[in-house]
Amino acid sequence: MWKATVAAAFVLLAAIHAPALAAEGAPLDEIRERLQNANRWRDHVMVVAHRGGGLEGDRSNYPENSIAAVLNSIDLGVEMVELDIQKSSDGEFVVFHDSWLDRSSTCEGELARRTLAELKECRLVVAGTGASTDEPIPTLRELLDVTKDRIFVNIDNKLDIEALPDIVAVARGMGMADQIVIKRNLWSPEKIAEMTRLLERTGSGAIFMPIIADDAVRDPEFLEAATRAFSADAVELIAWHKGGEPMTSDGGPLFGAKARAVAARGDWHLWVNTYAIVNKPAGMLSGGRGDQLATVASMPGEAYGFWVDRGATIIQTDQPKAAIEWLEANGFRVPYAGESVPVAAMAASN
Repeated sequence: MWKATVAAAFVLLAAIHAPALAAEGAPLDEIRERLQNANRWRDHVMVVAHRGGGLEGDRSNYPENSIAAVLNSIDLGVEMVELDIQKSSDGEFVVFHDSWLDRSSTCEGELARRTLAELKECRLVVAGTGASTDEPIPTLRELLDVTKDRIFVNIDNKLDIEALPDIVAVARGMGMADQIVIKRNLWSPEKIAEMTRLLERTGSGAIFMPIIADDAVRDPEFLEAATRAFSADAVELIAWHKGGEPMTSDGGPLFGAKARAVAARGDWHLWVNTYAIVNKPAGMLSGGRGDQLATVASMPGEAYGFWVDRGATIIQTDQPKAAIEWLEANGFRVPYAGESVPVAAMAASN
């Protein structure tokens, strides 16, 4: 089954995007060094492919959360992919965003009511087009096998928080607990204490990243407390934006001078999300300055550039290709071993 799944993914990849297997991306140890040493690498912006990647401009080339999308993201040079975790009725972790199967697969109904064998009969579809592919819904193990020793995985747990220890156990059993990032929204000392207790049960290895949103936290002192409690390498910072309001002009309190000073003291990355939320205003997580501004409006400097200017050194995006191209062209990507310096970046530095 596994060999057939991989073969189908490679056929899809070759047919839609022939160059996708030409490169292996950056060495994992080098990515880890940059993740763990934010202050040393403030001139390099890391890129995370949301839902495994797959978008390019206004077109979806691959199904979200698919092996094909992840392989393409690795080829593009992303440092991390985000994967959404659900569970089958017989207890297997699978990678799928929605709790219902209808939008992203050829099946219908609630995912949690299906066994793994039943889910393997479903085929992933390409968002926006509805085109079905040969790839079934992948398990967490299958996708971790693709990313192992190549890039990091950002786990978006769609289940109860109590599932986190078991999710980490899957990665630990594959010898890659330290290749996944788990996360939780924190806004109070009580939430910090609760997460501390859960991590004690989870065991060592996995990287924990706080999520902090500016509708609940506006005090940089809490940022310092939360990051110190977990020796965080990065913090996912949410700059909420309501529809109809102007785009943020300063990034909000979590990207202000005080917050950046806290990040420098703690040696952690400021992480911004520029991806879109389905049926929500553009740039909802990034002060109105998201992927649509960069690609649809052709103003990447007002999106990616704006957040880089406010200290962001990790961008999670639906548009990894566009983000990497802009960052490289403007000198915000330092080549990894074996990579060449893009001509545009060389020109920009001269």
